[in-house]
Amino acid sequence: MSLSRTALFVGLLLGLVAAFGSIGQFLLVVLFGVIGLVVGRILEGKLDVGQLFGRPRG
Repeated sequence: MSLSRTALFVGLLLGLVAAFGSIGQFLLVVLFGVIGLVVGRILEGKLDVGQLFGRPRG
């Protein structure tokens, strides 16, 4: 399992712990999942944060 997938699952689990209930809380879980996925992509080197903000790597 890739680091991105692991980070996604960790984010989803944390979201479930933080918010278990209504539709608003479900959206919070999705948000945590997306955050986990982005962090995993950054840690794997598949997403360049500098490129997102207009600063290319050297």
